[in-house]
Amino acid sequence: MTLHRTLTRTFSALTLATATLTVHSTGQAQQTHWPAKPVTWIVPFAAGGPTDAMARDIADRTGKQLGQTILIENVPGAGGTIGSTKAARSAPDGYTFLVGHMGYMAAAPALYKKLSYDPVKDFEAVFRFPDTPMVLMVSAQSPFKDAAALVAHAKAHPGQLNFSNAGVGSASHLVAALFASKAGIRITSVAYKGAGPALNDLMGGQVDAMFDQTNTALPQLGPRVRAVGLTSRETSPQFPGVPALGAQVVPGFEAATWYGIYAPKGTPANIVSALHQAYLKALQDKEWTQRMAAQGIRLLDTAAYAPAALKQHTADEGVRWQKVIADAGITLE
Repeated sequence: MTLHRTLTRTFSALTLATATLTVHSTGQAQQTHWPAKPVTWIVPFAAGGPTDAMARDIADRTGKQLGQTILIENVPGAGGTIGSTKAARSAPDGYTFLVGHMGYMAAAPALYKKLSYDPVKDFEAVFRFPDTPMVLMVSAQSPFKDAAALVAHAKAHPGQLNFSNAGVGSASHLVAALFASKAGIRITSVAYKGAGPALNDLMGGQVDAMFDQTNTALPQLGPRVRAVGLTSRETSPQFPGVPALGAQVVPGFEAATWYGIYAPKGTPANIVSALHQAYLKALQDKEWTQRMAAQGIRLLDTAAYAPAALKQHTADEGVRWQKVIADAGITLE
């Protein structure tokens, strides 16, 4: 009887050990074979905007390299901070990421007194998108034929020039504030709920000027809108005859809308690396990158796309925009 009990206990112990080893091995396999299901990228803006469009394009290309679908989840509201908060609080399991943007990943800490996430401390940086410079536009009927004339008028009539933007804290708002600071002029910012309404009023002559991304500005140029300056360091073949603002009007001026992919803090390093590598493979498609370049989007050196580079860039941009916001007296609360 005693021998039977002993054998029974020994068999049970071996069975438990085997089961434990199987579960442990299965867990390791699940971690190794990522992604085992579709991955979600949170875009904190409504569908159809420039951030959403670029995110979907890059998600499609990167997902093909991963061998898994990347889904876009639009979580708009509060200048992108609602979606960012959701991403920061998501499980760090490699299945939820944030499509970051200069507004809510650099400027937001200076705009909101109570922000429920820290852009640097609450996320793992994964990779940076190519940058998108901006273009300064006026109505085709505007008396300002170039940026120099616009700046001269602003200096003679402080506060009388109206600049439309896509909303307080948007890239178009922040870059206009930076431009005004560097040019030594005072402008009046007119915030809209999106770039579309802001552009409509520019074309209608209700406002004097507006900054917009090169890729969304290009289709608008023509009978109703005129480009007078670029925020990039160099001129662009897509905007013939349009000077770089930093080369003529405001020496040294340079700015661009930037984006990046971020994961919740604690996401395994091997997953961050795998997604980064899939993105780099996608960028090897020259036809795709040339199409981006044709829209005025600026491709970066490979090193600038790395997780560590994006983390440092996020921190540096936070410092930069904090000063711009303080100098311009921009506030949301």
